[in-house]
Amino acid sequence: MVIAERVTARMEGNFVVFLIGMRLNRPWKVQSWLPVLLAMPRMLRELYAHPELGFLGARTWFGRTVIVLQYWRSFEELEAYALARENAHLPAWTAFNRKVGTNGDVGIWHETYLIGPGQYENVYVNMPPFGLGEVGRRESAVGAMRNAAARVKAHAVQPKDTDAPDPRA
Repeated sequence: MVIAERVTARMEGNFVVFLIGMRLNRPWKVQSWLPVLLAMPRMLRELYAHPELGFLGARTWFGRTVIVLQYWRSFEELEAYALARENAHLPAWTAFNRKVGTNGDVGIWHETYLIGPGQYENVYVNMPPFGLGEVGRRESAVGAMRNAAARVKAHAVQPKDTDAPDPRA
């Protein structure tokens, strides 16, 4: 369903953007990467079936590098899921380390971003619900987004010049 207008998505409070994926370093070693590839759909089915775990939604892209974009209510809930023995993640991670480990056949990666109010901006035009627009509260972006970039910039933490004297000293 394409939303034929300009919309934005809002989240209440803090949330987490979690990127996770795998890379087929040796595509001919199917026995190494196939179990890794098949583990993620099992985890996603489990997460969608149990929203109380804090998972909000995901999108997956396939190629030599597989990318899964996930949204979570909190880092604590993401970490609790990853470490819980009764969930699908920890057994899959243990199996990966036992079978593949650091042999180079399959690359595994993730990035975790903690996002607070005013630290994000998004616009969707002529798009189906996607990304934050799929898990957040969508609202019209007409006029409301004029100063969004300025609001995000105002909340940004600027890198500290380590050679400059501390102005608080």
